[in-house]
Order: sequence, then C-alpha cells, then structure tokens
Amino acid sequence: FNPTGSAEEFIRRVPVAESGAKTTSGSDLDYLTELMAIQQSDGPKSIGFFGTRNMGVTHQKLVEVLSYAYASTGNHIFTSGAIGTNAAVIKGALRANAPDKLTVILPQSLKRQPSESQDLLEQVEDLVEMPENDELSLLEASRICNRKIISHVQQVICFAFHDSRLLMETCHEAKDAKKIVTLFFLD
Repeated sequence: FNPTGSAEEFIRRVPVAESGAKTTSGSDLDYLTELMAIQQSDGPKSIGFFGTRNMGVTHQKLVEVLSYAYASTGNHIFTSGAIGTNAAVIKGALRANAPDKLTVILPQSLKRQPSESQDLLEQVEDLVEMPENDELSLLEASRICNRKIISHVQQVICFAFHDSRLLMETCHEAKDAKKIVTLFFLD
C-alpha cells in the first residue's frame, strides 16, 4: 500500500463492493478530509469505530472506505459486531487484508448476535465475546462494550443521528477520557 497522491486517487483504488446509483453529498467532503488526514498521519493509532445500525448503503460504503484506509495504513481498528456501521467497518478492515489490525468486541456472547452478523463475525480473527453480559439488556451490554473499546483506543470515530442517545453518550465519555473524537451526523 502506498498512501501517496490525492484523496480522490486513493478512493478510486479502494476495493468496495458494487453499489447502485452513484450519489454524492456535502458530507462526502468530510470523508475526503478524513482520508487525507489518514494519509498525513503521524503514525499508526488505535481507533474505535461506533455507529448506528440504521445506515443507508451510501454511508455504509463510505464507512467501509474509511475502515479500509485506516487498516491499510497500519492503524488498529476496534469495533463491535452489529449490522450497519459495525458491519461496514469489519468489511473494510477485512478487505485491507490486515486481520491483525481488527479487533471486534461483542457486547455479549457470539450466540446472542444477530443472525445476519454471524457469517461476517466468523471471518474475524480477533473476536472478543462478553458472555458475562448475556443476561443484561442489549443497551446496557452495549454501554459496557463501548466503554471497553474506548479503553483500548486513542481515537474514536462515530456515525450517529442527533437522537442516538447511546452513541452521543459514548462520544462524551471518549472526550472525557481525552480521546480524539470525530463525530459524523447522518441527519
């Protein structure tokens, strides 16, 4: 991997699954800015990705590109195992062919994860389960999981809606822990 050239050239080289009609939005510039920051990084970091399960295909592709870019440049990615944002993060990191750069921490045991996540999670080498949380609500288990991810990272990237309470709480906790927080709003 050679992170030289413009962000536009980099994006054209990123392998992403086929999608429907091509759309762009103002937030695409935010993603390009983030990609350029990746290229100019001071060195590898540990990065936690958080986000909503309810994410459109275009946003999933952009998250996948970011994850791919971070993993490809030697950064270690931490995320959870839900559909939406987390699935896109996992797909991007796996496409980077850097399995040692991806850690997925589940809020509960693997058997408690959605069936649509199972196949993808089976491809992850560093999968951490928390079966001790199986009796908790998913909300409370997710809160514990997010805190554990925050404890392992230097930077947090979050994709949320303004009314995403747990994600907003996670970002505030990361800021309180002196982590670099990048928050993308999807609404």
